[in-house]
Amino acid sequence: MLRTGLFLLLAGFLGLAQAQDIARGELPPEARDTLRLITQGGPFPHKRDGVVFGNYEKLLPLRPRGHYHEYTVPTPGARNRGARRIVCGGEQRPSSATCYYTADHYRSFRKIRE
Repeated sequence: MLRTGLFLLLAGFLGLAQAQDIARGELPPEARDTLRLITQGGPFPHKRDGVVFGNYEKLLPLRPRGHYHEYTVPTPGARNRGARRIVCGGEQRPSSATCYYTADHYRSFRKIRE
């Protein structure tokens, strides 16, 4: 048990943890809308959309700073940006970039697949 916990901690630290996949169609409708905006290059509803995501949690594959960008997924009923985000790697207007969905403000990620 301790050995497994240490492995998971080390894997997360090294960026080796594998994100579970989620199909685009399984995403909440607000996340699908956000993906559409990302693909078309905006306009985005939040001024922080498109900023560099630092991957400080190291849950995504390790890449140079500036590789990942984050976008807000609106949360119905939330008075602020909420906890949901999409993080994409590569170009700021990704057509085939790898994107990840988090519903818990970066505690976990699911790789979005078509």
